[in-house]
Amino acid sequence: MSNKAKVRVIVVSFIALLFLIFIFSTIGSVKLSYGEIFSALINNDNKIVTTIVYQMRLPRNILAVLVGANLAISGLLLQAVMKNPLSDPGITGVSSGASVGAIIILLLMPRYIGILPLVAFLGGAVACACVYMMAWKNGLKPIRVVLAGVAVNAILGGFISLLTTFYSDKIQSALLWLNGSLAAKTWTDVRLLGIYSIIGLILSLFCIRSANILNLGDDAAINLGVNLNRTRLLLSVLAVFLAGVSTSVVGIISFVGLIVPHVSRMIIGSDHKYTIPFSIILGGIVLLVADTVARSILGSLELPVGVIMSIVGGPFFLYLLRKKGGE
Repeated sequence: MSNKAKVRVIVVSFIALLFLIFIFSTIGSVKLSYGEIFSALINNDNKIVTTIVYQMRLPRNILAVLVGANLAISGLLLQAVMKNPLSDPGITGVSSGASVGAIIILLLMPRYIGILPLVAFLGGAVACACVYMMAWKNGLKPIRVVLAGVAVNAILGGFISLLTTFYSDKIQSALLWLNGSLAAKTWTDVRLLGIYSIIGLILSLFCIRSANILNLGDDAAINLGVNLNRTRLLLSVLAVFLAGVSTSVVGIISFVGLIVPHVSRMIIGSDHKYTIPFSIILGGIVLLVADTVARSILGSLELPVGVIMSIVGGPFFLYLLRKKGGE
């Protein structure tokens, strides 16, 4: 595919994303026509429709796009750093670490809810560092990263279960969060995550050259005068930041960071100059579609979007593990 064709794919996918945000605003327990939505947003002539669309569905759709983009880029950067196609914020323990930090705030110190994104980021960073240390042995092999991630996730999952058992009277407030849900999210959540997302995603565009150099291999990177440890650390911090702040707002949503980078590379190639912007858009599309399915597939009964992503992502992970795990 030529570079011009790649640019066209990115532009078309962005237009498709905007179109889907509008289309999916019609889907829900209350069916709305496109005309009703357009009229409500422009003229505000139907208070009920305006409330449903502007106060409930639109912020939820935008939040899905932000979270999907963040998790996709987090997974893409982790795969570049670890040179491991199986890396993902969930598999490498980042999401679980962020979850522990968030659960501590939600259950033990709810008065400090304002620092939840920071605590989630620190928890994810600690978990990611643990996986790195456990998996490192003359380099990082895909299967060791997976095994280390499984171990860290098991430990952190046990800690979360311990906290939720001790504080079972407060668990209802964190239950949807534990399963990864966009239910009842408002413009406040969009503004909170939007600030962090804009910063993180813009910074990811400045990581294009570094990610491409890491793809060349350690020897080539050293010959180009690149400080490998510093580059890996900076990209890892950014990946953990994007996953951590997303987890702090919507909870644990797995496999977005695994699926999207692979599909992006299949469609547009491995040059991060194109893969990063395309993954931002595709990540938003994937989670937007998954959340729409989650809130509409069973009618009035709504599923957490984390459940849908696990159902879809689990088989995809097994396929990749069989195909690439032994490499």
